[in-house]
Amino acid sequence: MSEENRTIAWNSYRDEFPVTKEYIYFNNAAVSPLSTRVREKVDFVLDQHLKEGILCMDRLFAQIAVIRSSAAELIGASAEEIAFIKNTTQGILLAAGSIKWEKGDNIVMPSIEFPANVYPWIALKEKGVETRMVTPREKRVTAEMLIERCDERTRFVTVSFVQFSNGYRIDLEKLGGFCREKNIFLHVDAIQGLGALQCDVKKLKVDFLSAGGHKWLLAMAGTGIFYCRRELCNKLEVPNPGWTNVVNHTDFLDYNLQFRSDAARFEEGSLNIAGIFALGASLARFLEIGLQNVQDRILFLTGKLANGLQERGYTIASPLQEAERSGIICFTHSEKSSEEICAGLSANKAVVGLREGAIRASLHFYNNISDIDKFFAILDG
Repeated sequence: MSEENRTIAWNSYRDEFPVTKEYIYFNNAAVSPLSTRVREKVDFVLDQHLKEGILCMDRLFAQIAVIRSSAAELIGASAEEIAFIKNTTQGILLAAGSIKWEKGDNIVMPSIEFPANVYPWIALKEKGVETRMVTPREKRVTAEMLIERCDERTRFVTVSFVQFSNGYRIDLEKLGGFCREKNIFLHVDAIQGLGALQCDVKKLKVDFLSAGGHKWLLAMAGTGIFYCRRELCNKLEVPNPGWTNVVNHTDFLDYNLQFRSDAARFEEGSLNIAGIFALGASLARFLEIGLQNVQDRILFLTGKLANGLQERGYTIASPLQEAERSGIICFTHSEKSSEEICAGLSANKAVVGLREGAIRASLHFYNNISDIDKFFAILDG
């Protein structure tokens, strides 16, 4: 991006993140810092339980319905298509366990996925399901490369919206269009993109999406969202039967295993109420700002970072083409080890990650140009 949207009160939003007062925090792709508005919502829930116990539950669950709608709005879905989950892995397990597999079926995925989006699928080998790993070219597994590996027995394509190791953003629209045309389910591990980039599941023709809340969504570990396309809900298996995902879940002694017809059929037990309120506070902020504005700011900041790194002789290991960029910039230096660079940054309170031999910097909307200037001052020192 050539310029950021200056009509947004970015400094005011930055003030909600106390971490910025002491650290240059460029590690949102690992774990995001909490904001004061998130902390306030968690404190509210705990305070209600402290003072009233069960008496507060009806009020809290009414608010959870609002948060479910906010999650749906963020991704262009309906509230009936959203289930709350404890982490990305749980969502992937739900997707992998929701259909009746037949021996000889196959799944297509990149060979460089984070393990959460690998193990639930390769575990289907015991059912005779083949997992087809697509090897990257030039550190990318593109939509076209995945499409090439599909055939008449492909049941699922599963892919990260953004690759954790280098920040590559895949063309979900092309992949989703192909999968829908061929009646192949598309599952998206969205944890490295959702909250940083626009993601309209209807436009992209996504069938399932899983995303934990503790990275770009700026919430807490232990919560997240799972999207299941409404037309599929009643046709799917429920791999986790429990007391809350049946129709008559408040009639405790009428054991009628009739599952709910919406995505809440995947919520098998008591919810993480404090975590969901934390997620709701963060979702409300994204909707206030607008996800397009968030995306524009993040790409503006990462563009500044990438340009400055290149001027200083660093090699960028992340894609720089506009359609492939994300909030992640990975870089190396020919004369210094990445471990040495990371140690120097850490000693000066600059927080980054290390992935596949490269330094991984991941900036969010609360970061600013001053952070980048200070970051360069450390590298130059």
